Amino acid sequence: MARTATIERKTTETEIRLTIDLDGSGKTDISTGVGFLDHMLTLFAKHGFFDLSVDAKGDLEVDQHHTVEDIGICLGKAIHQAMGDKQGITRYGSMTLPMDETLVTVALDLSGRYWFEDRFEFPTEKIGQFDTELVAEFWRAFASNVLMNLHVLLHHGSNSHHISEAIFKATARALRTALTNDPRQSGVPSSKGTLTD
Repeated sequence: MARTATIERKTTETEIRLTIDLDGSGKTDISTGVGFLDHMLTLFAKHGFFDLSVDAKGDLEVDQHHTVEDIGICLGKAIHQAMGDKQGITRYGSMTLPMDETLVTVALDLSGRYWFEDRFEFPTEKIGQFDTELVAEFWRAFASNVLMNLHVLLHHGSNSHHISEAIFKATARALRTALTNDPRQSGVPSSKGTLTD
């Protein structure tokens, strides 16, 4: 069965159409109006082997916050929908990823319960025109809509671009592991027999 989903979201602040294939090859068609986010989502798709299409229009004349957060919401909802009943998935994933001087660890659990632990700070308030505080906003929105535990730990790093890039890449690779079907797994990977949502 294809693990794909399309999410459409329209508010007074944003209009978004997002499609994902969890078993893709990393193909992307991304236009958010936020250049740095386009770059990060491209990395996310490439390292997760997700085919990802995002078309977003937001109130960028206000700032980038609504667009970034709402895309996080849509991406989270799409992954939640695409993985279906979670039969046979690995469930857990983690990655420690270096990006030049930066080292980040991401660990996650597709448990059906939300938790986001952000143990990272940026040395600058901006990456170009992008507010670095929006990285945490994006992943919080994402995790709360996937219904997952997501822990992100920055061990060290001095370049804001590298820190963000390492977070996006590491999350993609950890998620790829968690979503992988384990042929030895019968049913859902829980002693309770269910992964609640």
